[in-house]
This record gives sequence, C-alpha cells and structure tokens, in this order.
Amino acid sequence: MSHWEPSVGASNEWYTPSYVFDALGCRFDLDVAHPHGVRTHVPCDGYLSRDGLSTPWFGFIWMNPPFGGRNGLTPWLDQFFAHGNGVALVPDRTSAPWFRDAWRQADLVMFTPKIRFLRPDGSQGKCPSNGTALMAVGKRGCVALENAYRAGLGILARPEGLAA
Repeated sequence: MSHWEPSVGASNEWYTPSYVFDALGCRFDLDVAHPHGVRTHVPCDGYLSRDGLSTPWFGFIWMNPPFGGRNGLTPWLDQFFAHGNGVALVPDRTSAPWFRDAWRQADLVMFTPKIRFLRPDGSQGKCPSNGTALMAVGKRGCVALENAYRAGLGILARPEGLAA
C-alpha cells in the first residue's frame, strides 16, 4: 500500500502491479501489510492486514507497508530487518534518516523506475512524484532482487562497505 497521489473519494490504498512480482520470480510465505478485505495478485500463501505489526511473522515475507506519515515506515522496517527474510518495497527517499538506517541493514537494494501503483478498482495511478526501492534481507530476498535485475526492473546496489 502507499499513498502517492491524492485520492478522490474513499481510499488512499495503492497496490503493487503484477509486473513487479513477475520480475522478482518468487513466491512469498506471507504478505505482512496486505490491504484489509482485499484480494490482490501478491504471490503468497498468507496475509496479514490490520494486525501486520502485532502478529508474529513467519517465512519469506513481502512487505509494501503504508507510506503515510513522517517516519511511519520505521516500525515496519524495524520489524522487517529483525525478521531477516524478505523483500520490502519503500519510497526512494535517500535523504531521509529512516532510508539511510534501512540502507545499512539491507543485503541488497534495487532502485526501480517510478511504479504506477494500482487503485483498489484496478485502475493505474498517475506517475508518482518519486521512485521506489526494493530492499532485500536474507538469501531468498537477494535471489528475488537478482532475478528482478536480470528482468530489467531496476538498478541493483549492495550496501555493504559503503559510508552512511
């Protein structure tokens, strides 16, 4: 989920388009920030929605958390890195302290072109104001990002050994 453009009406929920999952070429055990009461095309076996931060996570996870609020991603990223096995989609905000903290903890990061997220009705949103990054932690996450790199989804970066 994210909130890239103002919603006209009822929702600020936005869903990751299927081409991202096609490029990752994997299946997840759990989507930890799945929209409540909605079925999307996230290739996974289990879903958490409103209780994503309060329910224990298991297996290989997908995380596209709510993008709203200053530092609103911090609790999600803290739990993501503590879990240590998955792929997270976050805004490409390299100047934000939370991004730099996450960068230091990620095993691999992919910077993608601007993703046109999907509205709840399935229509595609306009081009967002900034790009996104996929962060991987753990071996399966790294394999997924390497798959996406080979598929041409974005630019792959390995944070190790780089200055903060």
